[in-house]
Amino acid sequence: MARGIEGGGTDPSAEVLTEAAAMFGLLASPPRLHLVWALTQGESDVTGLAERVGGALPAVSQHLSKLKLAGLVRSRREGRRVVYLVDDPDVVAVVRLLVGRLADRGGQHASRARRFGA
Repeated sequence: MARGIEGGGTDPSAEVLTEAAAMFGLLASPPRLHLVWALTQGESDVTGLAERVGGALPAVSQHLSKLKLAGLVRSRREGRRVVYLVDDPDVVAVVRLLVGRLADRGGQHASRARRFGA
């Protein structure tokens, strides 16, 4: 993301807003957000992630492919295993902040967000 936007009055460029919207769009899927959340806690292979999020292996693999293509996660080989991780500290911070705060509030705002079509 663009530097200097956080505290200043300068609006981000259309390109930055488009990129951010695309990333948020990918994270708007509860299964993908769950996968990214799990990976902010530590790296894992697809089998471990499927067990953790309660998803079928093919579906989890497909979600991981989309997240990887968008640059939100990456993978590396460990022998025959493929291990996934989030190595962008900004993605980790945003996901941990949002999910953590909502969890602390007990999901009180979820019904409000649904009511407004978010």
